[in-house]
Amino acid sequence: MADMPEGAENPLSSAVVSRDKSTLDMVRDAIRHNQTLLAFQPIMQSVGPQSVAFYEGYIRVLDSTGRVIPARDFMPHVEETETGRELDCLALDHGLKALAHSPGVRLSINMSARSIGYQRWMRVLDRHLKKDPHLGERLVLEITEDSAMAAPELVIDFMDRMQKHGIAFALDNFGAGITKVSLFRNFFFDAVKIDGQFVRNIHADHDNQAIVRALTGIAKQFDMLVVAESVENPADAQFLISIGVDCMQGFLFGAPSVTPPWLEELRQKSRASA
Repeated sequence: MADMPEGAENPLSSAVVSRDKSTLDMVRDAIRHNQTLLAFQPIMQSVGPQSVAFYEGYIRVLDSTGRVIPARDFMPHVEETETGRELDCLALDHGLKALAHSPGVRLSINMSARSIGYQRWMRVLDRHLKKDPHLGERLVLEITEDSAMAAPELVIDFMDRMQKHGIAFALDNFGAGITKVSLFRNFFFDAVKIDGQFVRNIHADHDNQAIVRALTGIAKQFDMLVVAESVENPADAQFLISIGVDCMQGFLFGAPSVTPPWLEELRQKSRASA
């Protein structure tokens, strides 16, 4: 590519900046007009009768036409901004409301460690726990590996304070970043979620088999539940079961749905008994 004239604007860089600004504007508009919701995906037990261990709630925003936009299309643009913290607040609020309305459900919600010090996020959590002190016993907070390792003291202190509420914690994207084993043992994680890049097509990939075995071994050493993400075919599921993975999540068991799956299951049971 020829050198750009001095002072000239790179058209590719300009296009990227314009796209990022457009994405931020769309998300801010959705927050301003209360156009957000959760999509729910089941996390299945690996051993015994195939049943749901819990559900994960993913934040979604609606564009101006009402179209549902998945998190992967906007989260990288907002994760380190205040807009990202506002989305964490909304995800937590939606999730805790879902738990309050459905006493038999256990739900995990994603958050960044950056939100621990965000006062509005803590107010949302405190408000719901004051209404129902037992709500935390059915809540799992998923913290991404990179954000947890970036502020370990903050995360450890927060986990310690939340133990009295019965809140469980999962380390999301386990294996995707550089886990400091010397710090890892100091956390209070109840579960790890092995990053999907190591799980897809694992039955035929010997390198990923070795990685997932190692990650599973580390988690088991610390008595943590092991969840494999992005399970998409039966062959992968069988391999994961064979190495002792506790739970599995992915399109093999169901895509994220904005209609709570447990409500649909109740409707089906009601129709069957009618």
